[in-house]
Amino acid sequence: MRRRTIFATAATAAAGTLLAACKDDPKEVAWSGPSGSPSTSTSPADDDPNAPTLTIAPAPGASVAPNEPVVVTAVNATLQTVTVTTGGKTVAGELDAEKTTWRSTSSLQFGKTYQVKASGVDSAGKPLEQTATFTTLKPSGTASITFQANAMTGLKNGGTYGVGQVVIVKFSKTPTDKKAALAAIKVTSEPQVEGRWYWVDNRTVHYRPEKFWAKGTKVSVAAKLHGVHLGKNVYGAENESISFTIGPARIAIADNATHYMRVTVDGVQVKNIPISMGKNGYVTTADGGRVLFPTRSGTHVVMSRELEHRMTSASYGVTDPKNPNYYDDLIKLCCRISYSGEFVHAAPWSVWAQGKQNVSHGCINIATSNAQWFYDNFRLGDPVIVKGTGRPQLIGDSAGAVWDVAWSKMTPES
Repeated sequence: MRRRTIFATAATAAAGTLLAACKDDPKEVAWSGPSGSPSTSTSPADDDPNAPTLTIAPAPGASVAPNEPVVVTAVNATLQTVTVTTGGKTVAGELDAEKTTWRSTSSLQFGKTYQVKASGVDSAGKPLEQTATFTTLKPSGTASITFQANAMTGLKNGGTYGVGQVVIVKFSKTPTDKKAALAAIKVTSEPQVEGRWYWVDNRTVHYRPEKFWAKGTKVSVAAKLHGVHLGKNVYGAENESISFTIGPARIAIADNATHYMRVTVDGVQVKNIPISMGKNGYVTTADGGRVLFPTRSGTHVVMSRELEHRMTSASYGVTDPKNPNYYDDLIKLCCRISYSGEFVHAAPWSVWAQGKQNVSHGCINIATSNAQWFYDNFRLGDPVIVKGTGRPQLIGDSAGAVWDVAWSKMTPES
């Protein structure tokens, strides 16, 4: 902002201008003040770097993103008051201890006109005033986010999750500038560990460390998206944050070669459970598609826990009770591990096969007593690793599938 000396009256200013044009030395000007007595004045303040001034940013007339701070600075002066308003609402701010810098502490809004009024005094106590008006841009759209434990359940602020829990950020609109989107999201942990991002679709990105979280880790996510340009005139709507804690390291490994599921807690084996997983084969649906039965191999995590869950073959097109693959049952003690309907659950009808062969339609069948223990102990984010079924899970099959993505293919933190 240009600095300028404001004379007492327009007439005085005109007189000063005429005299300055006639002098050989423009740095000193003789003029008659309002009383007619002789006086002296210096050239305009922009030629004097030591002149007391108040400056305002954003610059007057500017159009800025609403994440720009309002900053008022006093040079060779001190600030007394600063007000920033729009539509009768005041923007909060703080003055530093030296009373030379005022900075806004609350966010601006989109598509508004803001007025800034600042007052201060120079070293001699002479009053200084400055005003400015600027606007914030009006986007074609804004994108909000939600933090998810999985696509069906939000992350709970202050919650406790398993060592396999990933941070899932879901955008309400597709951010075409994905680099800018990720740069605005910071994940910190205690103890600190490196993490990376992976876009599972155009609007959903997952974050995880290279290996499972350590027990007791505190994870915090701060998304400073308000006013961030996400591409194609779409801007981040609001800032969001969340924190959660990692609980005990409960890990289950279901091995198709042995038909047993080995369970460890904090590295110590506590169970070795006989299981029966998805059998070989498939069913053809009415539209000609195939629904495969083998349980998907890969890293899953517990995504929900239900005392009872109705399971029906109608979900994949088998509605004829005479079909050998037809079923419609209320199943007990269910821990979901995939979006398509794979669960670890009680299956008293297949105890004869557990530990020997696969007879289910994709779930991990276990005896009722083992299912009760599993249900009582396992929580959201606890890993269930399936091995050796010959059918790998895809990235969209479960909230844990991102653990199977090669570390080198993930995007490092900005």
